[in-house]
Amino acid sequence: MHEELVERKKWVSEGQFLHALNFCMLLPGPEAQQLATYIGWLLHRTWGGIVAGSLFVLPAAFLLWLLSWIYVSYGSVTWVAGIFQGLKPAVLAIVLTATLRIGRRVLKTPPLWAIAALAFAGIFLLKLPFPIIVFGAAAIGFIGGILKPDTFAVIKGHGDSGSGETSLDASAPAPTPGRFLRVTAVGLTLWWVPVLAAGAWLGWDHSLFREGIFFSKAAMVTFGGAYAVLPYVAQQAVENHGWLTAAQMMDGLGLAETTPGPLVIVLQFVGFMGGYHHPGPLSPLLAATLGAVMTIWVTFVPCFLWIFLGAPHIERMRNNVKLTATLSAVTAAVVGVILNLAFWFGHHVLWVDEAIDWFVLVVSLVAFAGMWRCKWGLIPVVLGCGVLGMLWSLIG
Repeated sequence: MHEELVERKKWVSEGQFLHALNFCMLLPGPEAQQLATYIGWLLHRTWGGIVAGSLFVLPAAFLLWLLSWIYVSYGSVTWVAGIFQGLKPAVLAIVLTATLRIGRRVLKTPPLWAIAALAFAGIFLLKLPFPIIVFGAAAIGFIGGILKPDTFAVIKGHGDSGSGETSLDASAPAPTPGRFLRVTAVGLTLWWVPVLAAGAWLGWDHSLFREGIFFSKAAMVTFGGAYAVLPYVAQQAVENHGWLTAAQMMDGLGLAETTPGPLVIVLQFVGFMGGYHHPGPLSPLLAATLGAVMTIWVTFVPCFLWIFLGAPHIERMRNNVKLTATLSAVTAAVVGVILNLAFWFGHHVLWVDEAIDWFVLVVSLVAFAGMWRCKWGLIPVVLGCGVLGMLWSLIG
């Protein structure tokens, strides 16, 4: 996005881009989609934000729906099942790589290492809910930003723009109370009316309504990107709601890695499988499709609300040490949470019938080494592992 928008098209300056990115990093929800929405808003205000944010997601949503349908319809075919089996080691390698990359970026002081360790222990050993870990880390970071800012405020917003630019476009709408109320009213109405309508239509215990509630909560705590929210979603969707199995969760992440757009689109697969397995009075495919649509809706509509509310205030957040320290602490906690995700995935894919799956272990190690040391691209790794899984299934 930086190369295309700043260097090639020159739609926004370096300072505006970094300014917007810093702001989006402080928000719950998918950072990349919010950045696209913000830049669309910066260029063409509300309609620009709606168009940019929507088109950032829709191609991946349509493609993942198609892949999900193939998965439930033909996933039992040997070579298709082999492809999904091959995606599992790719996912494990990707998560391990993400843990190291984020950790290297943020774990620069002993207190931040301690936060990461506590987050891992909290979610792995104590089974603390993800929101508690996020808000606890945010509180520690905020206090640390007051007492020892140099120790906690290690994320510098991806560098200094060096442009001397300190203000937004002069035509930006003023952050007045009236505008705040209008944007909030419209945003909350669009967000919650489909959820309540699903409950009134199908019942308050139907999977469609429950998915609307659950993913609305998830949209409020997804600080740190898709990898940070996946342990929370996996724990709840697999163990508590029974919408899909752990193996299917792994397959869904592998499918999401092959699509364009934000990785958090994997939540759509969870919603699809939840509707498919618990259709109620609807046909499985219709319930699955509605579940996918509901998940996408409540995941991304809040992003538009946050951007349209907060963009006019962005200048007031620039170089705020307390917010930078808070973000650093949350990101440190995310490292511990993602490490837990790696353990969770590893447990479910490496041990099958109380024995090690040597195919998954070897392919995972090779993919991880390739991504970490040789800088292999994500898409080639995913596709290559899928092909290996297919060949392995045919040989076996």
